Amino acid sequence: MLFGIEWDTSSNGAFALSILPILLKGLWVTIQAAVLGFGVAAVLGLILAGLKSVRLRLISWPAYVLTEFLRDTPLLVQLFFLYYVLPDYGIVLPAFLTGALALGVQYSAYLSEVYRAGLESVTHGQTEAARALDISPLRTFMVITLPQAIPRIIPAMGNYLVSIMKDVPVLSVVSVLEVLNVAKIIGDRTFNYIIPLSMVGGLYLLLTLLASAGIRALDQRLPKQGIPLR
Repeated sequence: MLFGIEWDTSSNGAFALSILPILLKGLWVTIQAAVLGFGVAAVLGLILAGLKSVRLRLISWPAYVLTEFLRDTPLLVQLFFLYYVLPDYGIVLPAFLTGALALGVQYSAYLSEVYRAGLESVTHGQTEAARALDISPLRTFMVITLPQAIPRIIPAMGNYLVSIMKDVPVLSVVSVLEVLNVAKIIGDRTFNYIIPLSMVGGLYLLLTLLASAGIRALDQRLPKQGIPLR
């Protein structure tokens, strides 16, 4: 029994059907962790990209160093640091929130480079025109540059969303009951691993296919032409 649901081991088919609701509960945790982690990564990545674009090296270089540090250290190390070290300084977070935060921090470094590439793809002539029209740099960034950059980087950001989904099982080391951890627990208790693990593989395949289809649809709907200045 797990999540208050019992499984039927009388046959393979009955066993698979009985554990499906349990795996779906774990899959929902996986989706929540991936979405929250991606949200954190999107916000922090944009901040890092903005800091790296500043001409003052006192600001841009620390952002570059932080980006490289996050990219070049394993996710598991960052997760353990947040989960085991922060409580020593009075910061205690739930395992789920800690895991999602670790995913977001790790992938913010990758998304910052995606943002940077998108921002650099917007022609400098438009920012010069905005400056000539006496539009503030912040407004230029928020109204002109960023709206044009986002549609161009949707495919790359979508790829990282799928990558985050596939990295969620790492959170099982801090006892987050995501779908793979749930399947492992079922296997430990029933000594039948092939069915729950195969089902998890199928669920992950379905999830990533749906996410990829949604990303492609969004990419096709968003305009990629320049925004007229008014």
